Amino acid sequence: MQLKRKLTKAAAAVLSAALAAVFGTAGYYSSKLPVSLTKDTGRELIIAEYPEISCCGYPCGVIADSAVYPPAKQVTLSLFGAIPIKNIEIHEEEAPTLIAAGNPFGIKLLMDGVMVTELGAVGDENGAAVCPAENAGIRVGDVICFAENQEITSNSQLQEIIAGSGGKEVKLIVNRSGNEFTTTLCPAYSDSSQTWRGGMWVRDSIAGIGTMTFINKETGEFAGLGHPICDSDTGELVPLQSGEAVPVEINEAKRGEKGIPGELRGKFIQGGVYGILNRNNNCGIFGRLNNNALDSLCQNSEEFRMGYRQDITTGKAEIYTTVSGSAPEKYSIEIESIDYNSSDSSKNMVIRITDSDLIEKTGGIIQGMSGSPIIQNGRLIGAITHVFVSDPTRGYAIFAENMAGYLEG
Repeated sequence: MQLKRKLTKAAAAVLSAALAAVFGTAGYYSSKLPVSLTKDTGRELIIAEYPEISCCGYPCGVIADSAVYPPAKQVTLSLFGAIPIKNIEIHEEEAPTLIAAGNPFGIKLLMDGVMVTELGAVGDENGAAVCPAENAGIRVGDVICFAENQEITSNSQLQEIIAGSGGKEVKLIVNRSGNEFTTTLCPAYSDSSQTWRGGMWVRDSIAGIGTMTFINKETGEFAGLGHPICDSDTGELVPLQSGEAVPVEINEAKRGEKGIPGELRGKFIQGGVYGILNRNNNCGIFGRLNNNALDSLCQNSEEFRMGYRQDITTGKAEIYTTVSGSAPEKYSIEIESIDYNSSDSSKNMVIRITDSDLIEKTGGIIQGMSGSPIIQNGRLIGAITHVFVSDPTRGYAIFAENMAGYLEG
């Protein structure tokens, strides 16, 4: 009898440990998986990185009671078809077919207003110093949209209004991180420049070089960079009023080294225009190509069906990028990790350059390569966005679906 009790206790302990392990494993998967996924119409839901996870008899559950489009279905994901892990929403829509670009392009942006990049004191004839902008509550990174009810489109326009104020208060409407407020600037007279000043330096435009990620051949829309264009002084996202995408030729690739980022250097091709830029947000820069650019960039380029996040797996992949001239080449990479729940929409994967030729040319990922499309298993799945300064062969990448969600269609 005593032996029987001991065996029963031992069996119970083993069962308890096994259950704890099972539920611990289920908890691990639950933390890794997102609360919603979008899948391609007509395709079975398979999470490539976790093939042991399946949806219990997809489609299952009930139609979610919500106004989202496309409609969502509530489903249960399970481990080995037996252990429930997590309830998630599944959206179903047809994945777009996109041209993989990898072409460099010049970026010319005119800001929506003018961005304050620096504050400074104005000295008068008595040696007193005051900063009118600071006294008005203006900070570096703020965007001045209106002055005296005039929409501000350039540095010179704002300076003319302040200089012509005669020292009277100037009413400003300012945007700070998406929130507008009104303030009053009291100009100070500068003894050195003999004019009324606001005590701030502002910027109305920005230019640079990036890489185009993909093109929708049917609409002419394109996406690039995979991350926002931010002001180099303030780090703030540049509010876009209008912009142009122009052809560029890469004439130098400055190698990246540990602690020293490299960069692509090139020149804008005079007189050439690819199209307009109409959106700058956390997932990249977006625009529409003119017909000539569309025909030129799509010629001899490869088309791919877009892959959703669950189609991606760690392992081998390829990028298209241009480090010399204007034509992209294909290079090998490794996807090291995937983060379905990243709080930063441009940092969904960690990738590593494995191509010895590219490493020889650039040291790995360098500035200007942001937007280089990533191809895996015949699908366009993402784009490079950032480099690790401590190791230029590694960096972050964004899911293609995050960028494609901003195409207007």
